[in-house]
Amino acid sequence: MINYLIFILFLGLHIGHSQTTSLLEDEPVYDYSAYTECKSSPENPLYNGGWVKINGADSSVIKASLTMDNTTFKCMGTVIAKSGCWSFLKGGFSSDSKLQINVTVSSASLQPFTDQQWKINQENIINTERKRSATLHVSDVDGNILQGAKVAVEQISRDFPFGSAIANTILGNTPYQNWFVKRFNAAVFEEQLKWNSTEPQPGEVNYTIPDQMLEFTRSNQIIVRGHNILWEDPEYLPSWVRNLTVPELKSAVESRIQSLMGKYKNEFIHWDVDNEMLHYDFYEQKLGPNASIEFFETARKLDPLARLFMNEYNVLETCDDMNSTVDAYVSRLQELGENGMSMDGIGLEGHFTVPNPPLIRAVLDKLATLQLPIWLTEVDISSTLDQETQAKYLEVVLREGFSHPSVNGIMLWTALHPSYGCYQMCLTDNNFNNLPAGEVVDRLLMKEWQTGVVEGETDDHGVLNFSGFLGEYKVTVSYSNRTANSTFSLCRGDETKHWNIHL
Repeated sequence: MINYLIFILFLGLHIGHSQTTSLLEDEPVYDYSAYTECKSSPENPLYNGGWVKINGADSSVIKASLTMDNTTFKCMGTVIAKSGCWSFLKGGFSSDSKLQINVTVSSASLQPFTDQQWKINQENIINTERKRSATLHVSDVDGNILQGAKVAVEQISRDFPFGSAIANTILGNTPYQNWFVKRFNAAVFEEQLKWNSTEPQPGEVNYTIPDQMLEFTRSNQIIVRGHNILWEDPEYLPSWVRNLTVPELKSAVESRIQSLMGKYKNEFIHWDVDNEMLHYDFYEQKLGPNASIEFFETARKLDPLARLFMNEYNVLETCDDMNSTVDAYVSRLQELGENGMSMDGIGLEGHFTVPNPPLIRAVLDKLATLQLPIWLTEVDISSTLDQETQAKYLEVVLREGFSHPSVNGIMLWTALHPSYGCYQMCLTDNNFNNLPAGEVVDRLLMKEWQTGVVEGETDDHGVLNFSGFLGEYKVTVSYSNRTANSTFSLCRGDETKHWNIHL
């Protein structure tokens, strides 16, 4: 059994048991509270949590770790603490052994959750955030209640965007296309929109492949993220761009943004505008510290209805990368905002080796305080692990993402290339037989997180009640020799959805 120990420093308001009725009275309730601002005085903590404050420096990265006997949990959480105020650190670790420990530490606390308790909290959020209750009313055209009408309800589409990267290898590959469409309602192009793909030589712009890929997604009603306009890592720039003079680079960048976004305005739901800004700064080194702000401003003008995202790695995956701590991400977003560029979304890549569930949840909690849509944009598990372990860890990540109320979409980085496989993790072999990771995806998407066919008869009020995952539904009602078909949607909402059907 896995014991999730949640390490809390400076935790805020308690979510009481009365608000979470599906949990047993003696079960610990996970608290999603978090803070990004540095406070002059403390909030009332949960779990007897404490505070982080520093003196003698303007700011410092504080990293939490725990050592027990011969075991060290060295990446439990981080915070960029600032002088003169109190900062909030939230994180945790998981252990595959049954722990019997007492921890005494100044200004900190540990709250244990068993594997079962952790899953109960996940299911509670899924049931309240990803599902909704519905009441179907059946009557004749004069409004007379029809008791005993036979009703069949089937979910025909999902509201929650869940997808994968695709490459040009999907073009003309009917088995691949059929496999993809059966599972996913969202996509992202792995390489085909990137600058080094669309303009490998100066002035030789070619959008043929992304055009064809968009034809496939459009024809199958699949939404697509735009990845990416620019990339700060010089390794992934067109080779001819790297040594341009400042005026030449400025002109080339302007041409790139105008060309790409002029052609694809309104085609993509999101744009990753300036990829991996926390790790690299090619453009800001060349064009000045405000370069990325100008990129976002231009993108906003050219495609105002698309959401503009930051996109980064090692925010969820670890707390060992000081370039991309959760506070570094928050600070960069705030910096953009202070310069007049409000961000629309938070992109977290999610290239994991060994995921730490409490850390994932704590990072999401903290980012959720910004009240922006959060997407997991490139999820996979390292190829250094065997396929069974990849599948096990993938399920951990997907459950954490789907059960967090502030996550609005999940994308896998699993584009299939028959010649060599996938970037790190494949879902199928070349014949589209599931690998272990594919089995996990199918079990979650097509069984556990999909409403099965609901069949029943209306009661003496002419009503059938059910609870279903958010999405589009088809309903068939039969009574005597009459039949009616209808469709309705379940979208997010606290109230029961009521739908009337006339025979």
